[in-house]
Amino acid sequence: MDYLLVLFLLLWSSGLPAEEKHNSKESVRLVGGDSRCAGTLEVKHRGEWGPVSDSDWTLKEAAVACSQLDCGSAVSVGQREVSSDRPVWRIKSDCVQSGSALRECAISWYSSSILNLTCSDSVRLVDGISLCSGRLEVKTNQSNQRWSSVCEADFDLQDAYVVCREIGCGAPSVLQGVLYGQVEAPWWTKEFHCGGNESALLDCRSSGSDNNACRPVKAVELTCSEPVRLVGGDSRCAGTLEVKHRGEWIPARHSDWTLKEAAVACSQLDCGSAVSVGQREVSSDRPVWRIKSDCVQSGSALRECAISWHSSSILNLTCSDLLLQPNISVSSSMEGVSAAQQEEFQVSKGSDFTISCSIQPQYPRGSFQLTFTSSNSAHNYTQSAVNHSAHFLFSAAKPAHQGSYSCVYHIYVFSHNFSSESRLLFLTVLDPTPFIIRVVVLLLTLLLVNAALYFYCKASSGKMSGRQENIKLDDYNLGVSEAKDEEAQGAA
Repeated sequence: MDYLLVLFLLLWSSGLPAEEKHNSKESVRLVGGDSRCAGTLEVKHRGEWGPVSDSDWTLKEAAVACSQLDCGSAVSVGQREVSSDRPVWRIKSDCVQSGSALRECAISWYSSSILNLTCSDSVRLVDGISLCSGRLEVKTNQSNQRWSSVCEADFDLQDAYVVCREIGCGAPSVLQGVLYGQVEAPWWTKEFHCGGNESALLDCRSSGSDNNACRPVKAVELTCSEPVRLVGGDSRCAGTLEVKHRGEWIPARHSDWTLKEAAVACSQLDCGSAVSVGQREVSSDRPVWRIKSDCVQSGSALRECAISWHSSSILNLTCSDLLLQPNISVSSSMEGVSAAQQEEFQVSKGSDFTISCSIQPQYPRGSFQLTFTSSNSAHNYTQSAVNHSAHFLFSAAKPAHQGSYSCVYHIYVFSHNFSSESRLLFLTVLDPTPFIIRVVVLLLTLLLVNAALYFYCKASSGKMSGRQENIKLDDYNLGVSEAKDEEAQGAA
């Protein structure tokens, strides 16, 4: 009897009758939205539905709720104000994260702030590293209502844009196919034909008949960009932190952030290291995101850690940015200009040459340091950047100029020094004297050979003329002799 009493008290304290313990899906619902996967979150207690209070829920908790409701990916979590405090359920976020059913995490509460939740109705990304990545699954409109993977051959980039928009993420950044499952696994058997502007994947046209050509199957794996940005600063990596929600960019609230949380944010924004965290005051309270610092520290994406809030204190964040690599090139008064990608270059001894350093515009000002290293020495030359470039002139190239050159760009911003180094350029100084001597010797040799040939040909021509004259004289003498003989014979 005591055991039954304890069990009854436990069930009562959790706010859930024993008969509901075995049917968690029918004890939770979303009402008042555009579909069964959007609206006010409610939990059933003693036969009556009660709303859930808006507490410290983020998209991470919302994703668990969407899954338990057999809906798709978590799109947004927000609040709705009622006129006065009323009985509600407060569902503890850490309990939800532990994998417990929503109704097992409910505590009786009073509040005027009600939780609104939106899940995607018919698409979801599963087994990804964030809510914006994973294998794509589509819920069919058939009576079995099962989730099916999509064949890689039946999906393209236009379809991906629609999916990323439908689940509240940014534009697609990775679209690939991964080998998944066996032939008997559930698969979506029609090809999508999206224009890219549809609000939901099932709004797109699809092939009229089943497509069974996807064997062996490769499932669509999709990564959408996180809709997070910094705006209003000196670069894309400085300014007010904003998170996109339902097509609108909403700023983040300045809360208990330190450089530790800022470092994670800068890394996720591909903006190098954190430099400073500050705040900007606005005239009055406005809708903002409170981004939980412990959630950020756990490695979750910024959007997944955002809680709907109101505040007049806006978070400003400055990251170092990733400086682009400078370009290095060389031009010579005798040899012309080298290509920017060329790593080796030759100049003639005695010619003037220029090493040029440049960088794509990111920050104003800055300076370039040209570092030259030879076999036995090292030198540094510095110039201020003018139009994001600097030119170092060297007169009368000599063997001492031979070696490796690199440009280092230096900039002082956000009260910190930053630098970026170019690739190495190798310079060889050629002495033209041996080449000139070889050319002169070659020319003289050719001249002598030509002269010898000339005299030889002339001598040969003289001998040939003498021989021809002798032949003619012999022919003449022979003719005279023959004529005399004929005369003598006639006289006789």
